[in-house]
Amino acid sequence: MGQEDHREKQPPIPEKLDQFLNTEQMMALKQVESYGWHLEFVRRPLFQDPTIVVMGPGGKPVGTLEKDGSINQNPDIVIRD
Repeated sequence: MGQEDHREKQPPIPEKLDQFLNTEQMMALKQVESYGWHLEFVRRPLFQDPTIVVMGPGGKPVGTLEKDGSINQNPDIVIRD
C-alpha cells in the first residue's frame, strides 16, 4: 500500500521564476539554454532554499543550478522516474 501524498499540488515550473531564482541563476539558465539544457522543475521544500533542477541535451544528465549560477552535475538529490 502506497503512502498518500498530502502536499499541495504545485506546477513543476512556477510561473514567476524570479521568486525562486536569483540573478546569477537567471543569467546562467539563459546561457545554458543555448546549449540544449532546460529547466526541468523547482523543488520547493518548506523552510529550505529551493532546488533548481535542470536537464541536459537529450534528457540527460540531470543537474542542479547552484546559487552562483554553476551547474552541479553530481547533485545529492533523489529523482523519481
